[in-house]
Amino acid sequence: MKRLFSILSIAFVSLGMFAMPAMAAEGEVSMREQQQIINVAHRGASAHAPENTMAAFEKGFEMKADYVEIDVQMTKDGELVLIHDTTVDRTTDGTGLVGDFTLEEIRQLDAGSWFGEEFAGEKVPTFEELLDAYRGKVGILIELKAPELYPGIEEKVAEALKERNMDKTANGKIVIQSFNHESVKKSKELLPELPHAVLAGMSWADVTDEQLAEFATYADFFNPNMNIVTPELVESVHTAGMEIYPYTSRSEEQAKHLFDLNVDGIITDYPEHVYYHPVKNH
Repeated sequence: MKRLFSILSIAFVSLGMFAMPAMAAEGEVSMREQQQIINVAHRGASAHAPENTMAAFEKGFEMKADYVEIDVQMTKDGELVLIHDTTVDRTTDGTGLVGDFTLEEIRQLDAGSWFGEEFAGEKVPTFEELLDAYRGKVGILIELKAPELYPGIEEKVAEALKERNMDKTANGKIVIQSFNHESVKKSKELLPELPHAVLAGMSWADVTDEQLAEFATYADFFNPNMNIVTPELVESVHTAGMEIYPYTSRSEEQAKHLFDLNVDGIITDYPEHVYYHPVKNH
């Protein structure tokens, strides 16, 4: 009986030795797949600090996001500022259109108190301020917000990047996107070495292969509302030679769902839901 027990024990140990590496390998593959997802902090880590402020960008950087996503608009006196809405009402203590403020006026607004008392006094940052603070430290996904309201905004963004030698492919950390696809085309002409993206809302749920092929002539990414993403869309985007970074994940369940759809990146308010991986070069 003892001899039988010993033989069985050896058999179980041997089986375990073969089974455990297989299980570990399977787990490692799964982790590698998840780590390939690019982590984009939406308006900075906007679940943890007031969106589009230096506090939110710093939080995204600290949380090891691959990119911080920013919204660029233009003041009355032609300066580039970071704010999402075309009015200042929701995210500052002011009221009115962004384009009706001078830089000096918009910088006097409190852009943090609405989110929490500890952020009182946060300012609306300038585009140049963000570039100078995070150049070479983290990727920057630049959204041209409502560019139709700001003639010449593409040129001003291009000029700011060129002044800092951030307009080269080798940099690998700048992507420009917009819902205004004509603006994306214009920006691509001004900055041909930088990757660009077309943003797509719910109306693009039935985008055709022909439309994706057209986007691919000037864009490297098709970044849609996460609610229209299907396995078929992901495959079509990849077939067109583009990558896909859906927006905006706000829960672990949503992030997991996007992982399972085999997207290339996730734009999220919660960088902690997306595994860290160094910025890919494009």
